[in-house]
Amino acid sequence: MDPRYQSSDSAFDNRSFQPEDLDGALGGSALEQRASRWVQTPGGRFPAESVYFVGNDDERAFTLDPNAKSAFTINERSVQPTPDDSPRHSVDLEKQNDKNHQSSLDLHRKDASQPKLPFGQRLRHFTWAWYTLTMSTGGVATLISIQPHQFPGLITIGAIFYILNLFFFAIVCGFMVLRFTKFPGAFKDSLCHEREGLFFPTFWLSVATIITGTQKYVIVMYESNDSMRGWMLTSMSIAFWAYVVCTFAVAVIQYSFLFVGHTYLLTKFMPSWLLPIFPVMLAGTIASVIAADQPLQSRFPILVAGLGCQGLGFTVSIIMYAHYIGRLMQVGLPNREHRGAMFIGVGPPSFTCLAFIGMANALPQDFDLQRDGLMDGHLLRTMALVSAIFLWVLAMWFFMIAIIGVLHSRPKDFHLGWWAMVFPNTGFVIATISIGNALQDEVIRYVGNALTICIVCMWAFVLYHNIRAVIVSEIMYPGRDEDVED
Repeated sequence: MDPRYQSSDSAFDNRSFQPEDLDGALGGSALEQRASRWVQTPGGRFPAESVYFVGNDDERAFTLDPNAKSAFTINERSVQPTPDDSPRHSVDLEKQNDKNHQSSLDLHRKDASQPKLPFGQRLRHFTWAWYTLTMSTGGVATLISIQPHQFPGLITIGAIFYILNLFFFAIVCGFMVLRFTKFPGAFKDSLCHEREGLFFPTFWLSVATIITGTQKYVIVMYESNDSMRGWMLTSMSIAFWAYVVCTFAVAVIQYSFLFVGHTYLLTKFMPSWLLPIFPVMLAGTIASVIAADQPLQSRFPILVAGLGCQGLGFTVSIIMYAHYIGRLMQVGLPNREHRGAMFIGVGPPSFTCLAFIGMANALPQDFDLQRDGLMDGHLLRTMALVSAIFLWVLAMWFFMIAIIGVLHSRPKDFHLGWWAMVFPNTGFVIATISIGNALQDEVIRYVGNALTICIVCMWAFVLYHNIRAVIVSEIMYPGRDEDVED
């Protein structure tokens, strides 16, 4: 060390520190100055029962703290084991039954001993969900009308579906009116019901299929110079704007009522929660079908309104998808009797896909938004195609998830939710055909033809079970329909 910084009364050397130095400083042996120590013992029968006591020093000694609390002992025999059932197991009854190899009462199944009721009493349970029949039939009619490979008589088959849809719609409306007149207060109760009220928008979805079917099977029958054609086109324009106003009001009012009138658990999320936004979203689909034949002065407002409504519906659906996926991750798939409703998730991306392509194709060939050659019809059609392919893959993903869910545990009894296996999938097939036409790809077009056959077969399958369910009282019976809490 530098002598300039060394104290005159201190000396440093390189020898190591010895205990005797501490002895001299403390006036005695440092080892003799140790106080009593707390020594940790190995413990008794259970390791967690280790305690501390005053004993001899060893390498595990701890200095006594006079302010320390008394020894803390854990008796492991009194500790309950961690439960091995997760929230998923505690909610999904099917998983519990599979685990315990026990069968429990399934509230969704028909009771073989249930008594027969007269039709008048069963009419009380004729719910809004019956419009899923008409919207699916109308969707099949529209699907048949846009087939890329046609044969003689195909349009006639599609026209039969269109007329059948009108017939079913009239029958369902008649029974609904009869129900509401026979049972006073049933109309208000049906709209306010936490489950049946969600199916009220299916009425407007049926109206949407009637509008598109009228365009495909009625308007096209008139020549361009026919005086009736101009009147029919004006009627279609009026119907479109009336539909937009009504469905937007439904989306606002019904969701507002659901927010304040009911409490839904996210662990019980069902795709039917998307239904209130579905009708206004299909305004874009209607615009893509009817706009091309409208005069220019009414075509552009229809396209703008259709694009806005389609964006509204799809955006709300995307928000709902987050809760839907979260529910599937947390508590698993829905009850097997309602897994057909999972196909509702296929609808928003599918209908948005076909709406983009249809509305872009409805633009005039010489369309130029700013008259500068930048945002012209060709660019918009390309952007629509790219966006459609993006959305089609999302729809395909939801489609496959729904198929796996249904096949994993097939439903035993019929419910009107089975029609969800038809209507949303018609949009998926139409979107597939629209992409094939835009890409001019024959393979995709033939895939669309094959999927159309599957949809028609599924429609016949569900219709058969629907009729059978009415006959054997699986539906339209107390506790068996959408007018009871699920």
